[in-house]
Amino acid sequence: MTFPEALSRGRGDGEDADGEGGARPVAGPVLVTGGAGFIGANVADRLLCDGETVRILDNLSRRGVKDNLRWLQKRHPSGLEHLEGDIRDAAIVAAAVADCSFVFHFAAQVAVTTSLQQPMEDHSINVTGTLNILEAMRRLRRRPSLLFASTNKVYGALTAIGVKRGKRRCAPEDEDVRRSGIDERHPLAFISPYGCSKGAADQYVLDYCRSFGLSATVLRMSCIYGPHQQATSDQGWVAHFLQTALAGDRLTIYGDGRQVRDILFIDDFVDALLAARSHERRLSGRAFNIGGGPANSLSLLEMIDMTEKLDGRFMNIHFSDPRRGDQPWFCADHGQFTETTGWRPRTMPEEGVAKLWAWLRDSPGTPTVRDLRHEESQA
Repeated sequence: MTFPEALSRGRGDGEDADGEGGARPVAGPVLVTGGAGFIGANVADRLLCDGETVRILDNLSRRGVKDNLRWLQKRHPSGLEHLEGDIRDAAIVAAAVADCSFVFHFAAQVAVTTSLQQPMEDHSINVTGTLNILEAMRRLRRRPSLLFASTNKVYGALTAIGVKRGKRRCAPEDEDVRRSGIDERHPLAFISPYGCSKGAADQYVLDYCRSFGLSATVLRMSCIYGPHQQATSDQGWVAHFLQTALAGDRLTIYGDGRQVRDILFIDDFVDALLAARSHERRLSGRAFNIGGGPANSLSLLEMIDMTEKLDGRFMNIHFSDPRRGDQPWFCADHGQFTETTGWRPRTMPEEGVAKLWAWLRDSPGTPTVRDLRHEESQA
């Protein structure tokens, strides 16, 4: 669909000039912003397989997304629309939202280092882009519901949690936190421009529920991994370790490698997203932590061990200084979401990492680490 066609459709009879119309069920396509990205493409594929019509809004600026879009178009010759545009463009956002039935909002600037280099760019994408979507929804008479992908970075460096360091991983001193993870009662503490921009968007979404009656839910994600992910050293660390091994390049570890993260396989995350959608009335106006939880956690050193086992070679490891604001330990407590929806992770790390390894190994479009490093140096 071209931009003029989309804009024309966006001026249909769903608009309400005063923006105060009540939410009503809407029949129309599901909008996935960032729908050619890693998470968006997997969500779009699942929806299309279920027979739904999907509209993707994506500016195709990231590596790998054009391949993802071609993959979707080949698998789904009908039922898929693509609007090539930027969420900072209020007009095309309004056109994309106008007749849709539900919005999955994944389009974002996702790297901490990029946010430190270009904080205004980071803000304009993550905050202004999200506000464009919220405002487009608010002005409609028949409003879709929204599911917003936030981040565990809204909790900052978690300096209040005492951590003890073992031989291969660190762990919280508090037994309850160690067993269950970080829940939604933990105070927000934005660190880095990225943390600030995603945290601000997170709070705007929740406030638009309170102030304007929108139906929206926030999911604060831990580390999601799986096929169709093209990572960098600053984003998508599980895939980055695997890509580094495949390229035979040196892996830089910031800190001592005993940092721990919970990881969640993409199929399980898509299940969580669809569960959130089906329970939207019960979840609306709330934020939930989503991740694999302590049972699906790995330290960086443990991930290196797993990678070496898959690759059959020792990795070339270089240790560097810790990054500012890095969390020594984060595992999401998804108990509130599980209690509300019945969802829980099903894929253990050994199985999920092996699936991602196989996809990266067999994918002709997988870049080497040297390719990614060259791209980052040119940015």
